[in-house]
Amino acid sequence: MTETTPYDRDRAGYTREALARLVLSEQAVELSDSAAGLVGTRYDTATGLGGRASQARQLVELAERALASAVVYERERGSSWEEIAAYLGIDAEEAEQRFGPAVRAWHTAFEEPYRLDETGRKRIPALPTAAYDPAWACHHLDGWARLRGIGIGESEAVSASLTRVPAAPPAVTP
Repeated sequence: MTETTPYDRDRAGYTREALARLVLSEQAVELSDSAAGLVGTRYDTATGLGGRASQARQLVELAERALASAVVYERERGSSWEEIAAYLGIDAEEAEQRFGPAVRAWHTAFEEPYRLDETGRKRIPALPTAAYDPAWACHHLDGWARLRGIGIGESEAVSASLTRVPAAPPAVTP
């Protein structure tokens, strides 16, 4: 699959560290929005018995995905397994064993960015949406942050500090 898409071009404008940070930010938004669903009480009587426990379990699953994304980001930043493990309260070997598959999957997604669906006709991105389409992710995450007063006065509370890849100088033709 050598065809490229506009997303491939946009993604190439960001470092892997920046893309990993976008994924972590998107995971945090999903977790936050899901947690907000447990705050209100108005519809508790319409929720089946055990339903709120199901919602809380979903939060744990989302938090685990956010944690794996955080570890991928930290590895992209250059953190060692020892440094990550120290913050997680486990040893480096356990950290690598637990999160190594997520880090390897992240790297593999850049080498093999698409897989074909079961019909063999449609390409499915291997990267999480925020890394696959960083332009959309930046717009979405900056808007989410603005609505919540994060980075007051900043229109780009998420995207402003992401490391970009310098654009290649235009080719000179004689």
